[in-house]
Amino acid sequence: MAKVIIHSGRCGFHTTVEATLIESDDGDRVRLDIQSDCKSCQRLATELIEVDPMQEISYRRGGPRTLELASKILPHTACPVPSGIIKAIEVAGHLALPKDASITVTD
Repeated sequence: MAKVIIHSGRCGFHTTVEATLIESDDGDRVRLDIQSDCKSCQRLATELIEVDPMQEISYRRGGPRTLELASKILPHTACPVPSGIIKAIEVAGHLALPKDASITVTD
């Protein structure tokens, strides 16, 4: 399992993503449990429950479902939640080692 905690910035919303690998003969899937203070991210969570980790890490396999849904549901393109979800999927799917990522904004 991978757990990612996302502090979205100025909006003040927090999102927690727990991603769990489900192995089967049909191929690996990752199940997501997304909890958020943000109503838009809550809606995204209801649509994004289980994904193919290989599709999520590549634009070449039809593109990440996470980004497809985010483009339809989230109002702000700079929201870091979709990236955080994909990071959790990568780690849970054993496609990346766990390592913090960050965005630092200065003026």
